[in-house]
Amino acid sequence: MRTVADDLAAYAARHPRRIALETPAGRVTHGRLAARTEGLTRRLRAHGARAETVCAVAVEHGADAVAAMAAVIRCGAAFLTLDVTQPRDRLAAFVRGAGARLLLTTSAHAPVLDLGLPVILLDRPADVLPERPVTPPPPVDPRALAYVSHTSGSTGEPSPVLVEHHALDAYLRDTARAFGLGPDTVALQTAPLGYDASLRDTFAPLLAGARLVIVERSRLLRPADFVRTVREHRVTALLSTTPSFLAHLAGQPDLADPLAGVTLVASSGESLRPFLAAGGRRTVPGTLVNQYGPTECTMTTTRHVIPAEPDTTADVVGAPRPGTVVRVLDAGLEPVPDGTVGEVYIGGAGVARGYGGQPARTAACFLPDPYGPPGSRLYRTGDLGRWGPQGLTYVGRTDRQVKIRGHRVDPAEIEGALLAHPRVGGAVVTAHTDDRGRTYLTAHVTGDLTATADAELRAHLARSLPPHLMPRLFRRHDALPTTRGGKTDRRRLVTGGTP
Repeated sequence: MRTVADDLAAYAARHPRRIALETPAGRVTHGRLAARTEGLTRRLRAHGARAETVCAVAVEHGADAVAAMAAVIRCGAAFLTLDVTQPRDRLAAFVRGAGARLLLTTSAHAPVLDLGLPVILLDRPADVLPERPVTPPPPVDPRALAYVSHTSGSTGEPSPVLVEHHALDAYLRDTARAFGLGPDTVALQTAPLGYDASLRDTFAPLLAGARLVIVERSRLLRPADFVRTVREHRVTALLSTTPSFLAHLAGQPDLADPLAGVTLVASSGESLRPFLAAGGRRTVPGTLVNQYGPTECTMTTTRHVIPAEPDTTADVVGAPRPGTVVRVLDAGLEPVPDGTVGEVYIGGAGVARGYGGQPARTAACFLPDPYGPPGSRLYRTGDLGRWGPQGLTYVGRTDRQVKIRGHRVDPAEIEGALLAHPRVGGAVVTAHTDDRGRTYLTAHVTGDLTATADAELRAHLARSLPPHLMPRLFRRHDALPTTRGGKTDRRRLVTGGTP
């Protein structure tokens, strides 16, 4: 198959001097990016990268990260991008879960990571290699693995989701078309490496010949710096903003017209309804798109363009993108009537291969599609929804997973980390919503914790968990409430523990 990386190389041959990237280290032309990609492709092939080889990429976002991912695609291999700001133990778990066999990193990060893999140092000269590959790269197998992205799992351990080349390629091309991206587009990279949304941010604009702006992460987290960045670089498109960040931006009284000049804002990761209900639509002067879809279905399955006067009583996520299907089914896998709530199942082009090393969970979540052609599958999302005149409306979740600042979180992962503390005897994490519509976590703990401050518990969690998994509050209990069957009664904690 012809890949996105092939198209980037072809575009660079036609327009070598056009700017592809604006980075903290300076501007990078398409020609320079293509040359860097070609050099890394040769190095990867010399190290044996081929179909089903998982290559971990652990660098700050910039030209090398983009070139590394593109080079892996050119080899027909798969990449696992790592957010180097996360704890080492968590990154090591990701690498093990993905079955990575190569590590692409820099001399600064290599000693810290030390993950026991062969290492390609991107900031060091390559070993002596032939100037050109001995044989042309074989065509990329559409069904070969393209990337691995982790989600929280019901066991408390991050689960590696395996996405194939045909799914990634179709999604990126569709995104570029659907959003009308082109050479006049200036897109800002907002999603960090390690999250699948970063692939949309990176490759959809480049595929369309647009300019991609990459800045230090700290500039994206502070509203004033974010607005300054948007204006300095004349950003026109934001492809991966969360409703929480949009609400935070809208709540800054000193920032007038924070998104002036931005013609497209695509939001995803959590419900957009609280932002709209608070009058946030007027903060976005251009097109606002609500995106919906799980990691297991290649990022986005449905899209809905929010009108200037939106309906704030429902979270409409819209119509499926081309090549995908959405079914709303009852417990017996029968379609429910329009307007009736059921569980959302997704099929078609974006459905992932499954979970790496977890055949039982794969079998439970990826089911044969009883209404599709032979061999087709459905992913059971765990989301509740209903069909209406504007498409699919998201209603809620069937399980405990929640969204925190755009990240899908399973409380079991946090509970497991808490129980590893020597003085924690029991732990349950519950989700709550504050008066501004933001979801946060409360940790309910038992044990001999008289001399253990909240700060110590946070420090313990920070050794293995990223910031979005950190509870806002810790509540101590003599004993956790239980049901008559002896299970923890989470409902009593939710109703009785909300601050």
